[in-house]
Amino acid sequence: MTALALGMTCILVVLAAVHVTWALGVWWPFGNEARLTRAVVGTRGADRMPGPIPLALVAVFLVFAAAWPWLYWQGRAPLGGWGVRFFGIVFLVRGVLAYVPVWQRMTPQQPYRQNDRRYFGPFCIGIASVLFLISGG
Repeated sequence: MTALALGMTCILVVLAAVHVTWALGVWWPFGNEARLTRAVVGTRGADRMPGPIPLALVAVFLVFAAAWPWLYWQGRAPLGGWGVRFFGIVFLVRGVLAYVPVWQRMTPQQPYRQNDRRYFGPFCIGIASVLFLISGG
């Protein structure tokens, strides 16, 4: 379980770093804000990324989500396994949204729509599954 917790921490730190990069205006990996927006935001008519504050808030959430499994296995996580489960629920909801018709209508732009169903949704469900496994529930 310690290896799972460490692995999950590493994955979530990398995701946080990507969001910080975007918050700083680096449009990696596309080099172009409009292309990146179509790939990772997907709302109708969007051609600009969310501002630095929303992107930084996502990064902060991801840092907390990264810390919780590791702290839990060290016996120092506030709320114990319930904190890990909270993050698991958030990722599960995000993952399931990829397949909900209302979300699909809200985010029709390609390639986001395709990426969401093929990659983002399953990835979030996978993260949630590991977090639930780590938390013991």
